[in-house]
Amino acid sequence: MRTPMLLTILAVAAVLTGCDDSGPTGLAPAPNAVTDTLGAATTTAAPEPAPTDAQPKQGEKSRGAMLTVTGIRIGHHPGFERVVYDLGGTGTPGWVVEYTDRAVQDGSGTVLDIQGGSVLEVRILGSAYPFDTGVTPFDNSEPVREPEAPGVLGVYRTIVFEGETQSFIGVRGDRPPFEVRTATGPTRLIVDIASS
Repeated sequence: MRTPMLLTILAVAAVLTGCDDSGPTGLAPAPNAVTDTLGAATTTAAPEPAPTDAQPKQGEKSRGAMLTVTGIRIGHHPGFERVVYDLGGTGTPGWVVEYTDRAVQDGSGTVLDIQGGSVLEVRILGSAYPFDTGVTPFDNSEPVREPEAPGVLGVYRTIVFEGETQSFIGVRGDRPPFEVRTATGPTRLIVDIASS
């Protein structure tokens, strides 16, 4: 008597379990999720969108910011290239970033020869000289280049003048869209430039 009833219960349980293949909770996987070999939903990050406009950008520095550029990195992402200015010191930077027809160096008035179809001028507000911040500055005697990021042909100079660090990015193409933001841990200014 008990054996047929036990077999019936097991059969019903097996059918109900077989109907639900959406994961252990019975919920459908979230958008941008993949299912691993055990059937569990694992969330993956969606790709970051590429910048959409080429208008000048600006942001405010924190009060008392005193920052020195300690490094420059270039990386490739789907749809855009990323330039990162690593910063040491105190506070968070402001910025003014816009395309320019000529790369004219602050203070000296020297016109720099920048490779690329366009020149993006980056001004990092809240900058200070290394002897004021106590931070070892980045050696900018040569342009920074990264063959894996073909949309950026070089990042040129980081000159501190009157509380601003001036730099130029040689960009492939005719003034492609860009975005600017800051991040912390460590402090950095990030410029994303759409691939042309």
